[in-house]
Amino acid sequence: MKALQKAFNIHSHKINKIEVIKNSKTAQEAYDMLETYAVNGFDSVPPEDKSYFLKCFGIYYRPATPEKFMLKLRIPGGFMTAEQARVIGECSLEFGQDYIDLTTRQQCELRYLTIESLPPIIKRLNAVGVSAFQTGVDNIRGIVADPFDDLAFDNVIPSHGTLLRLQDIFLEKPEWISTLPRKFNTSITGNLSNRCNVYGNDCCFALAQKDGVFGYNLYLGGRVGMLAKSADIFLKNEEEVLAAFSATIELFKRYGFRDNRNKSRLYFLIDSVGMQEMANSIREHAGIEFAHAGETMTTMNYIEADHGKIQLRDGTFGVHVVVPSGIFKGSSFIKAAELAIKHGNSELRFDMEQSFYFMGVKDLNALLQEDYFLEYKNIDTPYKNHLIACAGTEHCPFGVIENKNDAISMAEYLDEKVPLESGRVRMYWSACVKGCGIHGLGDIGFEGCKAKIEGINREGVHIFLGGKLSGESTEGQTVIKSVPLEYAKLYVESLMLEYKRLRNEGEDFESFHTRVLSYYTRAYVGFVMMLKAYLRAKNIDIVCGFETKVLTGKNEEFEVFELGRKLYYHLTKEEPYSSYERFTPGNKREKLTDIRKLVPGTDEVIVLMLEYMLNPDERLRAVVFSEITPYILLYNITKSID
Repeated sequence: MKALQKAFNIHSHKINKIEVIKNSKTAQEAYDMLETYAVNGFDSVPPEDKSYFLKCFGIYYRPATPEKFMLKLRIPGGFMTAEQARVIGECSLEFGQDYIDLTTRQQCELRYLTIESLPPIIKRLNAVGVSAFQTGVDNIRGIVADPFDDLAFDNVIPSHGTLLRLQDIFLEKPEWISTLPRKFNTSITGNLSNRCNVYGNDCCFALAQKDGVFGYNLYLGGRVGMLAKSADIFLKNEEEVLAAFSATIELFKRYGFRDNRNKSRLYFLIDSVGMQEMANSIREHAGIEFAHAGETMTTMNYIEADHGKIQLRDGTFGVHVVVPSGIFKGSSFIKAAELAIKHGNSELRFDMEQSFYFMGVKDLNALLQEDYFLEYKNIDTPYKNHLIACAGTEHCPFGVIENKNDAISMAEYLDEKVPLESGRVRMYWSACVKGCGIHGLGDIGFEGCKAKIEGINREGVHIFLGGKLSGESTEGQTVIKSVPLEYAKLYVESLMLEYKRLRNEGEDFESFHTRVLSYYTRAYVGFVMMLKAYLRAKNIDIVCGFETKVLTGKNEEFEVFELGRKLYYHLTKEEPYSSYERFTPGNKREKLTDIRKLVPGTDEVIVLMLEYMLNPDERLRAVVFSEITPYILLYNITKSID
């Protein structure tokens, strides 16, 4: 562990301001004052408790809702009883304006809570086994897992019991409350399907097999924009999982960086010493020579939400309830609890897409005939069925855009403009760069940002494509940056038109991206999304888009020239040049015939753009799409595009 010590020493010359606050007192001291604060009122809560210490217990002060708090609850693996759901719903209805957020970490949040209401709420929740301890700031957060675990046909190792033992290591233990350098996210699944974003966490236990023995491969270092990497460790049983986890969190607690808060996650410690050194240190600290990694088996995509149900091993069903953007109500939770008892086994389970399942349902038709499904769909449109959106500006101080309703608005717009009878399109929205909406893993991801129009800041998004949950997951990449929100829906509409036109029967968007879009550069994909929107806005009938046989080899200069050639041909029914060598005219002295003469009345912007794309002089020709993007910016169009 000398390398860990050396890396720590380099970063130990100063500590960040949060560490200074943490050193001023213990988190427990702040929590012990909660009853006193409730009696004396909001103004009696010290600034450091509001900004940090109370968050250790899931109590978040949100300036966007003055003098009101959010309470983040720990729901282990998304497992919840009907009784717990009922009490949570009652607390929301009585104290929190009947509002609940469902989260991407299989948890839920109560909002609009006064300081006076917190002690009675916490007592009522604790009475049914629901805790908010260590759900915020520098703690080991709620552990995510497969919502179906031992009940699913694809489950190999039931993991929920192991999850609870992992949780017992740190939960409500003073030595683990607010003692880490930064937050620490954990996941575990013994299933073949990746239903819990298993690779997107600091510490991940994914189903694996080695020499005919089933266990878990350990992955480490996941964070926003970075999936966890294999630690080359195979854990053959529960005791080894517990030992590896204990070693990992103890090493992070001891050697994690505390100087630059933006670089204090486990990822940065691993990045400094290398994964092999980290793995060796885990083995040394645990005192176990863990085997090298086996074959990872959690590689499949999930299908349950698309069918609205999943048959379970005991013959009953898990029945899907779509909650677009996770916007839920306490009264709806109370009703869900009643239905879980009436039609199921009194269990509800949250998934990673801010929705949930009734478990143990025997009579599907009887449940689905309930009025509950008039408000919350069992299967919604492909645009809403997998919709994720984090809190946004209404509830989060870091949010750049409103987010939740932005996500719903786009889904409804797309359903009107490009209706899909089937298919899967996972649209994941984060209101800021922190990525709580896991936008990088969406088929289409949105990250809130500011977008300028004529020098004036507007709400906007960066648009990502290519996130995947299959295999060992893949982070998406940006295709268009800083898009004003009012135009983002038009660009995604372009993409959906191409998906609908080119997809194979039953093909989901992730597979479509792999089969078609992945053969183009990101710049090409983004430009075509914008170009098609421009052409629709100007009522210009030119065929352009994507093809299933791509010959440009992801060479952007070739793509620019080839797209220009095709657009020219579609307009004029003539080739721009008589011959070509690679992606340039065969005869460099040959001039481009003026499109205006061949097709009078052609849009002048398109004419100028094509002349730039097809100039026979390579020195004067556009070679990257960013050079021609200004031609097709929608806010340059005087005609209404609404």
